[in-house]
Amino acid sequence: MKLIVTKRAGARKSEAKQIRRKGNIPAILYAAGRSCENIEVDGSAFKTILREIKSGRLSTTKFLLNDGAKERSAVIKDIQYHPATYQVLHIDFEELVDDCPISLKVPIACVGIVECMGIKLGGFLRQVIRSIKVECLPKDIPAEFVIDVRDLGIRQSKRLRDLVFPKGVKPMAPMEEVVVVIAKR
Repeated sequence: MKLIVTKRAGARKSEAKQIRRKGNIPAILYAAGRSCENIEVDGSAFKTILREIKSGRLSTTKFLLNDGAKERSAVIKDIQYHPATYQVLHIDFEELVDDCPISLKVPIACVGIVECMGIKLGGFLRQVIRSIKVECLPKDIPAEFVIDVRDLGIRQSKRLRDLVFPKGVKPMAPMEEVVVVIAKR
């Protein structure tokens, strides 16, 4: 996903309000070993990108930030929304460096829900964990983890240890945590 960004001078509140009035979004780009940069993101382009991204996949989406001089790869570390209008107020980006590991949350998707025996017998699926924090190099960032629930019966569960982690991806959570359970009504 490509985004056009411009550098901004300071981090005053009045400046951020002016940026928002123009329809753009104030943001910060963090980079390992360097001081952070204050940038401004094109608001309409970012809204278009948000509509294209599947729900829950924003944290693993790589962005190419182009400021005219150079292009940098980054992920969103934090995003702030207005509580009433849900308008994006501020974004924190973290620059991806090829040989520097990054920690981020990766969503967990359940498949085989329709064919699940426990659901057919009257149970319902309860997903306890929707994402897991992992550490990996930028080239190894997974889009999502998939867990198959077809073989689960009522009161059976799958744990984090049942997920398949690609080489180079290290989970940052206890592997005994329950991801999904078929509960009884």
